[in-house]
Amino acid sequence: MTRSALPLRTLLWLAAGLVLAGPAWAAKKPPPPPPVSPALVAQAERDFAADGLAMGVKQSFLKHMDDQAVVFQPEPRNAREAIGAQPDAPGPTLEWWPTWAGIARSGDLGFTTGPYAVNGVRRGHYLTVWKRQADGGWKWVYDGGTGSSSKLAPGPDQATAFLPMSSVAIDDPAGAGSLVGEADAALNAAAAEDVTAAYLAALVCEARLQGSSAPPAQGCASFKAELATRARDITFTTLGGEASAAGDMAWTYGEADWTRDGQAGHGHYVRIWQVRADGWRLVFDQLLPAPPRKAA
Repeated sequence: MTRSALPLRTLLWLAAGLVLAGPAWAAKKPPPPPPVSPALVAQAERDFAADGLAMGVKQSFLKHMDDQAVVFQPEPRNAREAIGAQPDAPGPTLEWWPTWAGIARSGDLGFTTGPYAVNGVRRGHYLTVWKRQADGGWKWVYDGGTGSSSKLAPGPDQATAFLPMSSVAIDDPAGAGSLVGEADAALNAAAAEDVTAAYLAALVCEARLQGSSAPPAQGCASFKAELATRARDITFTTLGGEASAAGDMAWTYGEADWTRDGQAGHGHYVRIWQVRADGWRLVFDQLLPAPPRKAA
């Protein structure tokens, strides 16, 4: 029986009982918070995807986004403004599902990634960064995809795999944002000299890389092949990001410019960082090429 179905006199009796038992009732400890699990963001992604089929892409994206969410179209834009300006006419059927997810110890920041398909044809992989809201729900703060092959990726009926949560407690969580900013800047500085060496020094073996047409690189043995598809040196510029309340996970994003085979390239990166015993380490990286910039 739901609370609203109780007779009025029963509600009054219960209220009186609580008043009479005030001191003992007030002394009870509040229930523990729900356990933190990356399954929370995986479910948020599945709900988002289900609404995509039921409501259409535009309305589902608007429903599930944070007001400060970012998309690249092709340059960074406020997602609500960018997607809200798109036509309401029905578009192609877009499907996606999470195959890998992670979450911060504080349960307020997480990510999901997996394949996406257009009109039933797999086209690539997406990344969604999720932020918990004041009401306990989840909204995305970044969503974007690459053409990394998803032909052999698990289907929507398979269980989502999870990145283990950080086991490191941070002494100063409030200062995590500046520290991850330093880690991002250090990787950027090293990548200006040697992309492969810079990334290999920052990645952990659980990490995943997206960007080329190959399937996402998963594991240390696969990183060099994916990094070889990028220019030898890239100029990265951090534009933004955010750390979790626990200070153990963060996301960063920014610009990328390079020259390869005499051709100028431009795009953006999105990274997921996690604190390990040896400091901030990279657990996810997405490089998204964009059209070359127009000359001023």
